[in-house]
Amino acid sequence: SKPRMPSIPHGRHRWLLALANVGVARAFYLPGFSPQEYQDGEQVDLKVNKLTSVKTQLPYAYYSLPYCQPNKIMESVENLGETLMGDMIENSPYEIKMRVNETCKELCKVKLDDAQKDRFRSMIEDEYLVNWILDNLPAATRYRRPGGEFTYMDGFLVGIMQNGHYFIHNHVTLDIQYHSNPEKYEGYRIVGFEVEPRSSGAKDVAQACSPNVAALDLDKQDEILYSYDVRWTYSEVRWASRWDSYLKMTGGQIHWFAILNSLLILVFLSGMVAMIMLRTLHRDITQYNEVATAEEAREETGWKLVHGDVFRRPRFSTLLAVSVGSGMQVLGMSVVTLFFAVLGLLSPAHRGSLLQSMMLLFTLMGILAGYTSARFCKVFEGDEGRWKFTTLMTAFLYPGLFFTIFFLLNLCIWGVKSSGAVPFTTMFALLVLWFGVSVPLVFFGAYAGFRKPAIELPVKVSAIPRAIPEQAWFSQPLFTSLVGGILPFGAIFTELFFIMSSIWLHQFYYLFGFLALVLCILIVTCAEISIALTYFQLTSEDYNWWWRSFLSSASSAVYVFLYSIMYLNSRLHMDKTVSVILYYGYMFLISLVFFLLTGSIGTLASFQFVKVIYGSIKVD
Repeated sequence: SKPRMPSIPHGRHRWLLALANVGVARAFYLPGFSPQEYQDGEQVDLKVNKLTSVKTQLPYAYYSLPYCQPNKIMESVENLGETLMGDMIENSPYEIKMRVNETCKELCKVKLDDAQKDRFRSMIEDEYLVNWILDNLPAATRYRRPGGEFTYMDGFLVGIMQNGHYFIHNHVTLDIQYHSNPEKYEGYRIVGFEVEPRSSGAKDVAQACSPNVAALDLDKQDEILYSYDVRWTYSEVRWASRWDSYLKMTGGQIHWFAILNSLLILVFLSGMVAMIMLRTLHRDITQYNEVATAEEAREETGWKLVHGDVFRRPRFSTLLAVSVGSGMQVLGMSVVTLFFAVLGLLSPAHRGSLLQSMMLLFTLMGILAGYTSARFCKVFEGDEGRWKFTTLMTAFLYPGLFFTIFFLLNLCIWGVKSSGAVPFTTMFALLVLWFGVSVPLVFFGAYAGFRKPAIELPVKVSAIPRAIPEQAWFSQPLFTSLVGGILPFGAIFTELFFIMSSIWLHQFYYLFGFLALVLCILIVTCAEISIALTYFQLTSEDYNWWWRSFLSSASSAVYVFLYSIMYLNSRLHMDKTVSVILYYGYMFLISLVFFLLTGSIGTLASFQFVKVIYGSIKVD
């Protein structure tokens, strides 16, 4: 029988950002690197990764605690995504040989001084987890749910605290599953890696595995004996399916209900928009195109009356052009990332690949940002527009804001000597990506956009602005914007919970198929709510719709940030100032990205809508 599992605090799991994103069908899921076959007795390397905590969000190097060290510590080569995530993958002294079982094998003895004991106590209080990797599989701890079924936790606890005493997990049983198929390949493939941690206060290895040995109380002992068992078991699980048990951590059932809920919102909204637009617009256009008598000219639905002002340049038009351009950059990145993710190319098996591909795609999508902002600049200011200034702002305003906040947060992490601090060499690599790739692409896109003829507007802008009648309280910009943001937030609410669990609870996020569906629903919802609110605004003869169309869907980012405050208080229990600053800093960045994404969709949809309705009426 297996030793009793330690009491487990709420979920733990691996950071995969996000701001984006496994296939709805599991057939699309192509995990891991190419499989590696081991022969009997062949050495299998166990690698160690950072120590992580949900309570602090500050990772530390594995060897920052007094664990047994190999003769020479060697770091694995990491990609950009792994470095940004704070991964530190290093070798370990564990000797594991294919299909060779070990019982009570001594690893080493370590004498502890008071500083090291305090370090252990601090780590145990903050519920730090040890993360190991074997053949690219993370170590998992299996524990039983109340319903009787097993679930997995990524990593295992450094130790546990009970009644004011600290107990260190210094004995582990490594339960490794393997699979073989002599018809297809020679040797054995590793398909599972579970760890059963135990606290053992034994002075020598003979006692270490005794079921009656007392746990290792940190306050009573000055020396730790580290020991381990290795248990190989055959498994019917094929190599391609070996990640399935890790990915059971989140239930698909909830996602289907969430998608259904979002679709119902979408159908309701689409029905309402279609009914208003088709019936009311059809009536309006028919009446406007008839020869109007003096009485009919005072028609109560007055969107035709503002035809001379509807395309008037808004205040801060350059900022709007830059915001829409940056929003399209985010949308382009999200769509392409999700496309590759649904194909299974960005699975959790490729550590850091999701974050790295998002960084690279955001850089490459600079061309889309430059093009979009230049096209809008031409709409607002004509051929004499300040397209160079607009392009400079597109290249530097939002990316500069992202980089500055990220740099300041990194200084906070660096200040507490966490391994999560991004090295300055990586910072330099990010700057090279920005200045060497993104900025030239933004200028290239803007040049292409400005060379094209201006977008034809169906009506001319009059020389004198028309007076706007006094608006009702519910037509005020703040109210309509905040109301408009509720529906896009409602469409992504459930998926947001899973993405945040992935980021802050270090869970594996792999439901990219659901996320792709949610992104489609989000795009349509943003477009429809923005079109509906723009129409209502124009019927009340208020032609200042440009910024309103952006903010009516972008305000959903306010709800995302408010939700993050609620999430911190209900799901995370952070008590360190640096951790809270990090949390709010990164959530602000995520909300800002969402703000640009949703706002740009709303503005583009409303612009097309306004062009179509004013193109369908006769104007004197």
